[in-house]
Amino acid sequence: MAQTVGVTITGGSGRMGQMLIAQVIASERLHLHGVLERRGHDWVGRDAGEAMGGAALGVVVRDDAQAAIAGAQAVIDFTAPAATCAFAPIAAQAGAVHVIGTTGMTQADIGTLAGPARETVIVRAGNMSLGVNLLTQLTRRVAAALDDDYDIEIIEGHHNQKVDAPSGTALMLGEAAAEGRGVRLSDVSDRGRDGITGARKRGDIGFTAIRGGDIIGEHDVMFAAAGERIVLRHIASDRTVFARGALKAALWGQGRAPGQYDMLDVLGLAGD
Repeated sequence: MAQTVGVTITGGSGRMGQMLIAQVIASERLHLHGVLERRGHDWVGRDAGEAMGGAALGVVVRDDAQAAIAGAQAVIDFTAPAATCAFAPIAAQAGAVHVIGTTGMTQADIGTLAGPARETVIVRAGNMSLGVNLLTQLTRRVAAALDDDYDIEIIEGHHNQKVDAPSGTALMLGEAAAEGRGVRLSDVSDRGRDGITGARKRGDIGFTAIRGGDIIGEHDVMFAAAGERIVLRHIASDRTVFARGALKAALWGQGRAPGQYDMLDVLGLAGD
């Protein structure tokens, strides 16, 4: 039997953390190496499986990142920007592929990954699903084909507990639209509309964020012109799509040259 890849899950008690643990356990190519939680969390010191309300897995939840990551071949990280930045050099020191699904990272946060990426593989994406990454490619191509007569609006919806807006996926789609048009998103992004805003500026890429209930993730890219609208849409109805993508990235990164990659690389869509 082929040797499996040992994975440490950060933020194991969260919704994505528990989904990732379950998916790793179910995988024939991966095994659960470690689970990390913040200091003082009631999961710390307990068996991860029992903490999830199931059978023991023989993996104790730790609050020491170095101890939880040491010996792992991959770290899957859907936490918070500050935590992700702190985990990156630890994963690099361990030689573990660092799969980052954390959203809300600033350019300064992303800049801190450059050093660790010289030592190990980092796969970072605003969204890990195959469908969203195909949507990203479609957005780029449609934006390149249509001129500024078509206003671009990105409408995203998530559950009422999500703390960042626009979502990482919405920003990824915005970047794709900007690349298609040959502009920088930072120069054309329109995120705030309240009160008397005046007419929409030609060429802007707008963002609308919806927060409510238990919406897992819905993203529309609208190209609106006089007389017609083109809408590209992705709806996630199950978080396992994100977990499966993250596991795929963890396996893909094994044996790769150190550097920063995204899901388009993992899915073989880079450069399409």
